[in-house]
Amino acid sequence: MQKNLLWIIIGAVLVILVGVFITYNNFSKTETSTDDTILFYGNDCPHCKIVDDFIFQNKVEDKVKFTKLEVFDNKSNSNLLLKKAQICGLDTNQVGVPFLWDNGKCFMGDPDVIKFFQDKINQSN
Repeated sequence: MQKNLLWIIIGAVLVILVGVFITYNNFSKTETSTDDTILFYGNDCPHCKIVDDFIFQNKVEDKVKFTKLEVFDNKSNSNLLLKKAQICGLDTNQVGVPFLWDNGKCFMGDPDVIKFFQDKINQSN
């Protein structure tokens, strides 16, 4: 009886470990992918608010697939922003939000980010 219980516990632990490994592996691939569009923003950032208002007024989220990540209160998102900026060859001391990563290209500041979304919307029409 105790032997069976031991095998059940070992099996359950193995299933959990495999699940954690698969989840971590998928997260790592997503984090380093260059085939995505990410809008990095900060809570209470006035320039981010301008971009957010544009996105809302023009229903951009219905027309362009992208992910929004907050960086002021999320260290992981902030680190990802810096990694993306480095890939674009930007000085990480000069990087701010709003910041948009699109398939290996970087756009920073509300005018550039809004222009990016305007161009994407015009391409889909």
